[in-house]
Amino acid sequence: MTHRSARAYLTAIALLLAATLGWYAYSFLTQPEPAPTDFNGLRAYEDVKTQVAFGPRAPGSEGHARIREWMRDELESAGWEVEVQISERLGNPIYNLVATRGEANPQIIVGAHYDTRIFADADPDIANHALPTLGANDGASGVAVLLELARSLPDDVTTVALVFFDAEDNGRINGWDWILGSREFAETITFQPEAVVIVDMIGDADLNIFKERNSDSALTDEIWAIAGGLGYGDQFIPEYKYSMLDDHTPFLEAGIPAVDIIDFDYPYWHTTADTPDKVSAESLSAVGQTLWVWVVGQNPQN
Repeated sequence: MTHRSARAYLTAIALLLAATLGWYAYSFLTQPEPAPTDFNGLRAYEDVKTQVAFGPRAPGSEGHARIREWMRDELESAGWEVEVQISERLGNPIYNLVATRGEANPQIIVGAHYDTRIFADADPDIANHALPTLGANDGASGVAVLLELARSLPDDVTTVALVFFDAEDNGRINGWDWILGSREFAETITFQPEAVVIVDMIGDADLNIFKERNSDSALTDEIWAIAGGLGYGDQFIPEYKYSMLDDHTPFLEAGIPAVDIIDFDYPYWHTTADTPDKVSAESLSAVGQTLWVWVVGQNPQN
């Protein structure tokens, strides 16, 4: 190899190394930032287990009464004011819990249902159809996210109401219907929120949240963009899949932009196997951190 050839070879190697290092630097710098939140998925997961330990939380059950008191205690300990709105639908008592802080009317609502289904009528074992569900994902996961938001949101965020809806889950059962609590709330609401976000079945360890077809598209895109920016693009899938009747429906019918964040690809829905081992802290974190960023971004001071 001549001197000139050696210099050319070494120059080529140097350029290749520079390009490689530059690519790695670019890749590192463009990775999604970790969520800048205080939302604690492990603590939320403990809330799931606490709820399931109360037993079934179907309306009228002992577990249903106990979880109401527990949620109220947790919210008040975190500095929120709690109103229990008592009403009746189809002859059934309804207990919605509304948590706020600050004197102004909330501009946004984040909601979840806390009741569980009376019968596990989707269970593959017909012998279990008369048993109640434990609702680790279908009920407890949404409540856990809302409670952890209550603990972790900055004190100056006063524009959000956290609403825990009763009687969502007992449609197709004699004397009941779906989404009774949210219908009652939407029909009697005393303020006009700018947006409503519902979380339902968002703790699945194999989390796949597709865009819901009935939800407000602009609000959906806004939340999915936040999730992608936080590195949760694999959990918040930017494709439409299901059309859901859920607690967002009454708000949409009232002309209020609303989104249903739900993973309906959950094989244990309305079965006796909907237990905490099917839920993960990582999934709760993905949803909770996304909502934390979205809620904080709605605050006028930000």
